[in-house]
This record gives sequence, C-alpha cells and structure tokens, in this order.
Amino acid sequence: MESKPKHLVIIGGGFAGVKLAQKLERGMPKGWDIFLLSKTNFITYNPLLPEVVGASVLPGHVQAPVRLMLKRTRIRMVKVEKIDHEQKLIHYQNNEPGQLRFDQLVLAGGVAANTCMLEGQEQFSLPLKTVGDALMIRNQVVERLEQATIHPDPERRKELTTFAILGGGFSGVETAGELEDFLCAAHRYYKNVSKEDCHVICIHSGDRLLPELSERLSARVLKNFNKRGIEVALNERAQHIEDECIVLKSGRRIKAATIVCTIGTTPHPFVSDPCLPLDRGKVVTQADMSVLSDEGEWRGVWALGDCALVPNEKSGEYSPPTAQFADRQAQVLAKNIVAKLNNQPTQAFSYKPQGMLASIGHNKAVAEVFGLPFSGLIGFMMWRGVYLLKIPTLARKVRLFLEWNWAMFFPPDIAHLGFRRSGED
Repeated sequence: MESKPKHLVIIGGGFAGVKLAQKLERGMPKGWDIFLLSKTNFITYNPLLPEVVGASVLPGHVQAPVRLMLKRTRIRMVKVEKIDHEQKLIHYQNNEPGQLRFDQLVLAGGVAANTCMLEGQEQFSLPLKTVGDALMIRNQVVERLEQATIHPDPERRKELTTFAILGGGFSGVETAGELEDFLCAAHRYYKNVSKEDCHVICIHSGDRLLPELSERLSARVLKNFNKRGIEVALNERAQHIEDECIVLKSGRRIKAATIVCTIGTTPHPFVSDPCLPLDRGKVVTQADMSVLSDEGEWRGVWALGDCALVPNEKSGEYSPPTAQFADRQAQVLAKNIVAKLNNQPTQAFSYKPQGMLASIGHNKAVAEVFGLPFSGLIGFMMWRGVYLLKIPTLARKVRLFLEWNWAMFFPPDIAHLGFRRSGED
C-alpha cells in the first residue's frame, strides 16, 4: 500500500513565506506536499504602499497573485485560528472551519498593525499596513481637499488640509514625502485651496529621522523636508490621540484633520502559543531558524520573517524585520529544511545587508549601498531600480515601470475611489 504524503505547511503569504515555497518546490524530496496558508491569495510589496497613498502607482501594481508565482505548492486562502502542536493540527477558518495536519511547520505570518497602541488610535487615526489602508488614506486626503475647497472659513480650511504622520522610520518618512508631492500637484484643482493651506507634519520619538541610516543621510532628509515645508517634530512621543488632534507627552497639541500611524505592530494570535519561546511577541529561533518547545524539544517547527527573532551570526544580533532579511532567511531556511529531511547538518543564518534605501519624495531618495551613501536624484534612480527588480512577476515589473514614467508627465489621479455597494448611503 502506498503511504500518504507528508505535509510541510507554511503559514504566511508574505515575502518570506512565498520565497520559501518557491525554493522548496525545487528541492523537497519525494513524498512531501507543500501547503501555504494565507488570509489573502496575493503578496503585497509593502515598501511601495506610500506610493499608493500618493497616487504614484496603482494598488494592483504592488500586489501579485501567489498562484502565479507557485506551481507545486497547494494554496489555501484561510485564516489560521489555532495550532495544536501536540496533535500537529492547524485549525483554520474560511467559509467554514477546517483543519490540516502537518509534519513540518513554518511560521512566516509576519505581524499585524497594532491599532490600540495609544488611547484613541483606533478611533481617530489611520494605519498603514495593507493596500486597503493605503487606499483609505488616499481617499481621506482627497475628501479633505474636497471639504476644504467648499468651506467658507479660511482657518478651518487650513485645519482640514493638515496631515500628521506618526513615525519617522521608512514608512513614516516615505509617506510624508509622498503626501507632500501629492498636495503640491493636486491643490491647483481646488480653487479655494492654496499650497500654503496644506501642511504635512512628521512626528518621531527619536532624535533623527531614519535611524537605520547614517546620521549624514538622516540630516539630508531633514534638510530636504525643511526646504519643502514638511514640519518635523523630533524627540516627541504621542500620549494619546483625540479627534483631529495628537497630544504629545511634552504637553504639545498638534491639530491635524488626518492622522496616519506608521508605528506599532502586534503578533497574530496563532503565534502567541505558550509552548513556543516568545520574546516581545515574536518567536525566538535557533541559529538555523528551528524552534524549540518550552521543554527544549524540537517538534518540526521553523520560523522566519517579521514574526520571528532570528539570530544573525554575522552581526551577533537578531535580524531586523525587513524584506531584504526575510528574502535571505527564506533561501537559507529552504536549504536547512531539505538538509534536515535528508539527515544532513543545517547551517546558521549569517547575512550582511547590501544596503538600505528610502524615497523622500520630489524625485529624491537616500540610500546606503555597500557602505556608500547616495542621495538626491542618483539615490532616487537607485531606489526605483532596486525596487523594480524586486517587485514580484515580470508583468508587475512592466506595469510599474510604465506607471512611474506616466506619472512623470501627467497630473496625479485625484479621483475619490468609492468602496460602497449599491444601495448604501
């Protein structure tokens, strides 16, 4: 009698999970089926979400269907509810409950936006974690311009066109730059709204923007923002958020009709398992990305990406939650899984990043590549070139290239995108 195939299950359809599945499709031994469980059937290239906010690219250009990228992997669009590590069963929910057994399990679910980090955050601010979030922010920006152009009070018009971004990391800085570009191009179509009415504020708890980059490049970003009229509030922590207002711990109150939060993440419920080693809500792995139980036993579980704390042998520290590291972790983990199944030794994760890039709007970017700093137009061309190479599928690369060139010669799309079904107010 032919034995049943064994199951390797990957939870998470982000970069880490999809890249791992691609690599395993070429190397898994016979008798194994690969499953990928994800709430969506597409992969999102999150670094380009700020460009969706600023209408620089269409939302479909930063997403790619996973089924076009994987051939052998069995994909299930489900929400994982619980993992039974003792019985080796995954309980999930689609239109009805279901379960899937596993022999090897990979946790690659990433993290979700924490919308309850601050009092009033969920009620009065907008997160930026998904394409849906980016479209909601874009719609609200357009709504504020529409409201301002018909409001009779000049002071209220300024309040309506003030936009605050919490967070001075990559997402916060890129969103601020994109918003400023969008407002500069769009205000001319609103007769009662001037550029002086529009105001973008970036609030950061640290002493400099983009702390992941060198102080020299951080200073260039600050200088660029000051020149363009983007206000930067450094060393300021938000205490709570009210309706159209951020209250800082220093006592300062920042009025803004639109508040965008790029800070705060939270683990998915299925990761918060008492039998897993956890630190700050993330799964702690061994050097080869295997996960031991609380008794120190290995049960065929691995973890990588944003949901995991993976030691980097090269630096002696945990790997940062970036797409660059997730991509390399997936390549190493695929080799380790195959080696483990063939009773061969695994290898520790060791990687030196090639560089980091951030767009700051106005056809400018900052970058550190192989230790060398770049900024301005050169940095911007490098930023676009690198991201064009990394965006999934050839079709998306071509579409994105054409869209970027189109946007250089034509005004931004200021249409308000309706998401309501017929019959709703």
